[in-house]
Amino acid sequence: MTTRENAGTEALGILASELSDEDVRRELRHLYQTRWEALTNGSESAFATHTKRMHQLEEEFLRRFPAGAAPDPMRTRAGRRQADGQD
Repeated sequence: MTTRENAGTEALGILASELSDEDVRRELRHLYQTRWEALTNGSESAFATHTKRMHQLEEEFLRRFPAGAAPDPMRTRAGRRQADGQD
C-alpha cells in the first residue's frame, strides 16, 4: 500500500491517483459527510489533514472527470446571455 506523507508525520492514505474511479467518488462522499465533524470537533491538525486529503481527492476527481465538474451553462453569464439571445 502506498501512502503519502503530510509534513513527514501524518499519512493521508493511498494516493488518490492509485484509487479506482469508484473509490475516488466514495472517498469524496465520505469526506464531505465528515467535514462538519472535523471542523467543529477535530483538532487543528486533524482538520488540516482532512483538508489536505479532500483537496487531493478533489484534484484527482477533476483530472479524471472534467465534464463532471463543469458548471451548468445556465449558471454562467455566457450561458444566460446565449439563452436570452444576446450572444
